[in-house]
Amino acid sequence: MKALRIGDFDILPGTQRKIELPVAKLYTDANVSLPVHIIRAKKDGPTIFISAAVHGDELNGIEIIRRLINKPNFKVIRGTVIAVPMVNVYGVVNQSRYMPDRRDLNRCFPGSPKGSLAARVAHIFLTQIVQHCDYGIDLHTGAIHRSNLPQIRGDMNDEETKLLAQVFAVPVILHSNLLDGSLRESAVKNKTKVLLYEAGEALRFDDFSINAGIKGIENVLRHLKMMPQKRSKKKLKEPYIANSSGWLRANASGVVNHLVKLGDQVTKGDTLAEIGSPYGEVLGIVTASRSGILIGKQNIPLVQEGEAMFHIAYFKEDDESIAEHIENVQESLIPEDQYSDPNMLRDL
Repeated sequence: MKALRIGDFDILPGTQRKIELPVAKLYTDANVSLPVHIIRAKKDGPTIFISAAVHGDELNGIEIIRRLINKPNFKVIRGTVIAVPMVNVYGVVNQSRYMPDRRDLNRCFPGSPKGSLAARVAHIFLTQIVQHCDYGIDLHTGAIHRSNLPQIRGDMNDEETKLLAQVFAVPVILHSNLLDGSLRESAVKNKTKVLLYEAGEALRFDDFSINAGIKGIENVLRHLKMMPQKRSKKKLKEPYIANSSGWLRANASGVVNHLVKLGDQVTKGDTLAEIGSPYGEVLGIVTASRSGILIGKQNIPLVQEGEAMFHIAYFKEDDESIAEHIENVQESLIPEDQYSDPNMLRDL
């Protein structure tokens, strides 16, 4: 194995190193850098990046990486793990989804060394991190005031990506086409297989989503033989893959009474929420237009007409069996010391 060169740093096999990749300066002349933690085994193997906070207000992924690399039993026995807990450092500092130039970093790839600030960050991340990697796991959350059920998105037409998604083992897998300018699109052009993990809400830590993300990453690393195998390995249940999804929007403006929670099975015609006036009058009722599983929802109890409220995943299989499967997966992702609360699953 040769030394891995990232920026001006050479990382040798069998070593760990934390580096700072220079990006640009603030108005104050203070330097801003990308924090990168590289863990290399002595034995050759795949290289995988784990990234978070491409959107600066999506904090769950930062905590997933922080807890993962500090676990006492986290050991890489083959290949290389490149962890980047904050890709959009500017957004994290300002608690904002966007870059200072108001661009969405996840629409600026592959970027340019002489373009906008967002384009430069995208270029650095792609050329210094992604180009070295065979695989990648990009960690995201829902937008502000919106929560996502833990889910993996990726190109399920690619058999290896599909297998990795199944191995990750979260409640829902959603087939997702590549978006122009996204990290995933540029990574695929680099022949890097990428999973996108969505869970929780922006600007909030959610322990269930964090634990599910850590366990999923470890599942993938073990599958790639980059971590030691568990002594008792349970056979994973075949997950359900949603080939499409859609948002239901508010048909009135007002105060919301949500009647469903993440992971619920919904049937065409079911009432998902009531929208009322400040005086208690019912102004609108949001109903399911198709049967499916609720994988994302708005949290704030106020809504404007036309605003997206519920994200529903649609499956070809029987929804009832899928809902049961999702509940079982959720239960398996809860740490054992939390089983003492019988209401926990119901409240997810």
